[in-house]
Amino acid sequence: MSNRRQFIKLAGAGAAASLISTVGAAAAPQENAAPAAVPPRRLFLGLASYSTRKHSLDETLKIAERLELRHLCLKDFHLPLDSSPEKLAQAAEKARAAGIDLYGCGVVKMSNPAEVNRAFEYAKGAGMRVIVAVPAFDVLPLVNDKIKQYDISVAIHNHGPEDKLYPRPEATYKKIKKFDPRLGLCLDIGHTMRSGIDPARAAERCADRLLDVHIKDVSIAAAEGRTIEAGRGVIDLPGFLRVMKKIHYPGVLSFEYEKDPGDILPGLAESVGYVRGVLAAID
Repeated sequence: MSNRRQFIKLAGAGAAASLISTVGAAAAPQENAAPAAVPPRRLFLGLASYSTRKHSLDETLKIAERLELRHLCLKDFHLPLDSSPEKLAQAAEKARAAGIDLYGCGVVKMSNPAEVNRAFEYAKGAGMRVIVAVPAFDVLPLVNDKIKQYDISVAIHNHGPEDKLYPRPEATYKKIKKFDPRLGLCLDIGHTMRSGIDPARAAERCADRLLDVHIKDVSIAAAEGRTIEAGRGVIDLPGFLRVMKKIHYPGVLSFEYEKDPGDILPGLAESVGYVRGVLAAID
C-alpha cells in the first residue's frame, strides 16, 4: 500500500512538473531547440494462461477479452502439447475470432530432443511466434538449430530460488549469449524479486535478449514470497515499467496471476487496472 501512495504522489508531482515545463517551453525561443527524442515504445499487455489454469480455453478467451488483454501465451492446460494439427488450428482460429493474438505457449519443458521437436511442431501448428520454455542444458544446441529452422523464438523462464536450472535471469543470459539472439529470456519479475534481484535492473542488463515478460507482484522479496495483486506487494512496478519503455522492449507483458485460481477475475482485474494506471501516468 505504501508503494501505491508513493506512486500517486510521484505521479501528481510529475504531472505538475510536466505542465510547468510545457508552459515554459511554449514561451521559450525555438530556433536552438534540440532534436526531438525517439518516443518510447508502446507496451503491449497480455495474459499468460497459467493464470486461468482452472478455466477452459473458451473461458480463458472470454477473460482476456473482458480485460482487453489482446495477447495470449497459452499453457498446455488449455491446449495439450500432443494435440493434433487440426486441434492446434482450431484453437488458433478461436483466438483470432475473439480478437486475441495467440503469440506464444509455455512454460514448456524441454528435457530431451523429443520434447524439443514436439514443442516446435506445436508452436508452428498454432501459428505461435514464441515458446516460453525450460530447456535442459544439453539440448540448448538443438534448440538453437530449431530456432533457425522454424523461425520461432524461445524465451527461457526463470523460476526463482527453487529452480535448479535457471533461477536468475543473468545466470540464464550467460548460458545462452553465444547462441542465436532469438534464444532469449522470459523474465518472470515475481521469481526475480523472490531471488532478491530488482527486476528493473535485471531487465536492463539482459535487454538485448528479453523476449517475453511475466508481470506480477509478490508479497516479500524472499523465497517465501507469493503472488499478490499488483501494487500491493514489494515490486516497484512504476520503476520497472519505466525501464521497459527506456529499453524499447518489443515483446508482451503477460500477466501471470497465480493467486486465487478458482476466482481469478477480481485480483487479475485489479492488477491489470493498476498497471494500466501506471502506464497512463508515465506516458
